[in-house]
Amino acid sequence: MTAILRDGARRVLAQAIEAEAVAFLAAMKGERLADGRDRIARHGLGPVREIQSGIGPVAAQRVKLRDRGAEAGSERIRFTSALLPPWARRTRSLDALLPILYLRGISMGDFQDALGALLGKDAPNLSPSVVARLRGEWESDFKRWQRRDLSARRYVYIWADG
Repeated sequence: MTAILRDGARRVLAQAIEAEAVAFLAAMKGERLADGRDRIARHGLGPVREIQSGIGPVAAQRVKLRDRGAEAGSERIRFTSALLPPWARRTRSLDALLPILYLRGISMGDFQDALGALLGKDAPNLSPSVVARLRGEWESDFKRWQRRDLSARRYVYIWADG
């Protein structure tokens, strides 16, 4: 059943990424080269990569679009998928789950075991070193949050001492 779900997720993701590229091409249809050709052209597909999700790894490919007018000295037009960012290896929901598990007491070395049943054995991108790097990012985010400027806001609070 999980294999069927993953295959369905892969097909839906591929269709959504394709629709996103087609919409971008339609928006750029007015951009033309001096010889009348479209400035933005399809340029195949990127390599297949696996994105960790709640149902395990799902294979995905990004659509490559080429700006043929970039050589003429003008600024390059780039297509970046909102669904499949360039370096994404996990879904946002899985990224949100990791700090919760860490705060609930799962050690960095146990992440792979804890998520193995959900994501499959040897789930990539969840090794202890990856979780340690993520923990460093969470700590820096928390420190930045603690140092944020609150002078523009007014807060009402009650102090009670028992």
